[in-house]
Amino acid sequence: MSRFGRLASVWVALSLSACAAWLGAPRPYPLSSDGWTPQVAELRSVSLGLPGGTQLADSVTFAGGLQISAAPTSPLHSLSDLKLTGDGGFVTVSDTGDLVRGDIRLDARGRVVGLDRFRSRRLTLQDGAAISDKSDGDAEGLTITPSGDLLVSFERRHRIWNYGPLSALKTKPTPVRSPDFAFTENDGMEGLAVAPGGWRVSGEAGGVWDCSAARCTGVSTPPQTPIPDSEYRITGLDRDPSGAGWFVVQRLYRAPIDMRARVRRMAPDGTLGPVLIELKLPGTTDNFEGIAAEMRNGGTRLYILSDDNFNPAQRTLMLAFDLR
Repeated sequence: MSRFGRLASVWVALSLSACAAWLGAPRPYPLSSDGWTPQVAELRSVSLGLPGGTQLADSVTFAGGLQISAAPTSPLHSLSDLKLTGDGGFVTVSDTGDLVRGDIRLDARGRVVGLDRFRSRRLTLQDGAAISDKSDGDAEGLTITPSGDLLVSFERRHRIWNYGPLSALKTKPTPVRSPDFAFTENDGMEGLAVAPGGWRVSGEAGGVWDCSAARCTGVSTPPQTPIPDSEYRITGLDRDPSGAGWFVVQRLYRAPIDMRARVRRMAPDGTLGPVLIELKLPGTTDNFEGIAAEMRNGGTRLYILSDDNFNPAQRTLMLAFDLR
């Protein structure tokens, strides 16, 4: 989100302490005629940074991290959510209207060591035209339904659209049910995940809803006073693959450089559980807005993704954690 473009350069100096080996360019995605455009990036491995920053629950271990760097005009910036595609890949959206895919590369121990085959395409409007206006293309959340359809939530012009399956995306998306709530322009539906019978939506400034084709039902009522940036707000949501609720990523920002993120479980009634992961300075931290979960080796693998806002003072990071 653009409000974080004012981060001070001292944050850069502190954050760079978490950088490790340069991994070079990922394996390319071959040219194709399916509407996807290959993209180029460079990767660096990242640690959790200096002691005193990251705090992990006893059941959580770090499983590797990467920084994604790309040209200033690349669509591999300002990535706002993250979901896994079930075939070793991931999909994400940007708040400028791009859809991005890639593959996750693991080593023999299952740690994240690379990302390959980046490709992107523009999201489209209901008339089939590519999105060209920021107010139309501020995509903040996405999920893949059990039937394989891609749902994308937008803010500024608040709505959720169904783009069909990733293998055959529709050029003319179909609107689906979204909460009947007066979100402010830049505080919309940041969290979007599958739910029994439909999808769960969380508002950045508060509120949780369960939606289906017929209706949206309130789970947690938005507070009378919206949650401010200076307090933890939900910026990403994914279904716990065990079926026992959801995982959320939250973000806090206090000027000039205090940026924090944490991961918690969400119960069916919207209640949040204990903090599983907390990221803050002097450790690795940034504007984390995406989260994805999958079952792996009898436990849960979590990935979180940060939005760099096209700002050189921020980074696009993907971090992996295992829950036992």
